Amino acid sequence: MATFVLEIGSEELPARFLNAEEAELKARFTEALDSLEHGEVRVMSTPRRAVVLIENVSPTQQETEETVTGPPVRVAYSNAAPTKALEGFVRTHGLTVEDAFVTHTEKGDYVAVKKRAGGATAKDMLAQICPAVIISLPFAKRMRWGTHSLAYARPLRWILALLDDEVPMFTIGPLTAGRETYGHRVHGNGPFSVRHAKDWFAAVSTQGGIVPDKTERRKIILEKGNALATALDGRVIWKDSLLDEVQGLTERPVPLLADFDPVYLELPRQVLLTSMEHHQKCFGIEGADSRLLPHFLAVLNICPEDMTLVRRGWERVLRARLEDARFFWRADLRENFEQWCAKLDQVVFVRNLGTMGDKTRRLEALCRHLAEECAPDIAHEAARAGRLSKADLVTGLVGEFDVLQGIMGGIYAARKGETDVVADALREQYLPAGPDSPLPKTPAGALLSLADKADTLAGCFGLGMIPTGAADPNGLRRCALGIIRIALDFNFSLDIREIFTVALTLYAGQGCQQQGTTDALADKLTEFLFVRLRAYFQNQGFDTPVVDAALGVGANRLSNCRARLSALAAFSREPEYAQAVQTFKRVANILRKQPVSGGVDASPAVWDDALLREESEKALAATLHTILPRLDALWTDEDHGAALHILHTLRPVVDAFFDCVMVLCEDDEVRRNRLGMLNALRARFERLADFAVLQA
Repeated sequence: MATFVLEIGSEELPARFLNAEEAELKARFTEALDSLEHGEVRVMSTPRRAVVLIENVSPTQQETEETVTGPPVRVAYSNAAPTKALEGFVRTHGLTVEDAFVTHTEKGDYVAVKKRAGGATAKDMLAQICPAVIISLPFAKRMRWGTHSLAYARPLRWILALLDDEVPMFTIGPLTAGRETYGHRVHGNGPFSVRHAKDWFAAVSTQGGIVPDKTERRKIILEKGNALATALDGRVIWKDSLLDEVQGLTERPVPLLADFDPVYLELPRQVLLTSMEHHQKCFGIEGADSRLLPHFLAVLNICPEDMTLVRRGWERVLRARLEDARFFWRADLRENFEQWCAKLDQVVFVRNLGTMGDKTRRLEALCRHLAEECAPDIAHEAARAGRLSKADLVTGLVGEFDVLQGIMGGIYAARKGETDVVADALREQYLPAGPDSPLPKTPAGALLSLADKADTLAGCFGLGMIPTGAADPNGLRRCALGIIRIALDFNFSLDIREIFTVALTLYAGQGCQQQGTTDALADKLTEFLFVRLRAYFQNQGFDTPVVDAALGVGANRLSNCRARLSALAAFSREPEYAQAVQTFKRVANILRKQPVSGGVDASPAVWDDALLREESEKALAATLHTILPRLDALWTDEDHGAALHILHTLRPVVDAFFDCVMVLCEDDEVRRNRLGMLNALRARFERLADFAVLQA
């Protein structure tokens, strides 16, 4: 069994490309080598290389033989001579008429051939697979260089391909596969000739001076970084996303501990960490009391001859950043929210949707409305948070560090005498930022975030800026998903359509353009959110028919919809679920076929016990007298699971009613009375789900 290694050498790739590149290489080689016996497909990457390493590769592809049936014998031969149908069939499979034989099937006699596949050498297969995979690798951005037509993330510089000690020959753009590799630009640039695939790892690690495995690079950064911080009685503030980025920026990570002037500790923690992490790709250091220390951890891609000189360089660059931050911090502290809110009237929100000042006035009103619905004790503070929500956009610090918007608003609110409720809401207003990002932790923060997203949706839909296809420049799908996650996490009993109606009305009150009536736009917005809601529930593991059944009777109140969906999902796993659903479908079907008058079923959801004749309909009426009030109480209490279980009690009574009673009898009065009982039953259960879409 052989060892195979492929190394794709290039100019430095952005760190964000590496994980996706590794995943694609692993998936594509695993699929392409499905017919060739081999061991695990290992992938590695550094900024300058992507590597595929496979051990225990079979020298040849497994051979297979397959019987392929062709035309019937009567079509394949005419007077014992082969017809054009037979000749075309064998030619398609690269065979001759002599290779054909007759096979007997249930449908008659047919001509067939034995088709052999496989048997190719691993070397030949890899020579075809490697260029096909490399060319097809997807990247967020691709480029061409020189006069070459090949497009790749960055210019390719070398290709190493070895199957044991042989090179599977192939060409990619200007490069031909070979056995040469390169190492670290400073600590072992090369080139180095690799004799055998098993020697590759040692060659790039020892001669090349690099650490090709990202897991090992991450481990080096963590262990050495922790050791440096511990020596100062501190600990590194590790951030996974930054750690992943930093290891992807290096081929030979060297942690370096540096200092900054303690005078900058007057800046808020978030400002200091943003200066280090966002701009310098460094980590902060904190003490046992969780306060920042005047130190930071950088990660080099080189072992410098003079570590002190390099440290001073890092410190000088960070000092400039912190000096700017301190200047803006002090300038911002001399102003107040009233001044900032006035400046917002000069900042455009979206063309034809007014200014940021207009937006905050809408958010003030919308936050008050939402809070009065579900958290009246914080209505005043929620409205205040809405008015102040965008004030920090015109501050100096957010102008310098835009990633701090919202965060600085919360910090300034706390510094300038606003309540903790308002300050926390300002900090949390942009959460969640994505499908997996954290949610707000406070009710006021949740309401402000929900209002902000609803306002953006309403404004954009009013201008006809509705996402189509994959394009969503204003992040409206993300806004809808954020509303869903917040409403469900906080169990807000809010009517989504009403929220959109209020948001649209606030725009109209400010004279903003709207392409359509408020009702029509509210319908579009609600439908848009429901599409996201359906996908959200499906991603949560709920079966599609169950989701469609729950959404089919409305989902304006998201918390109620989820409660119904959860109850329906549990009910669908019970043994007698199918029979219960089928019984209710029978009720719904017979009522659906009845004539309607003015859009309403001709039979009301009431009945007269004096018109009952048969024992089975009397039994149904008696059961309904007992069960309907209970169903109404369960609906009020949102105990939907218990309501669905009542179907098990009703099923035998309803089945007996259908078996023994002619519902659609000739007597109009009796017929309407019987339909009235069924209508009363349907009216209760159609609040829970659209049973017509369930699989019984």
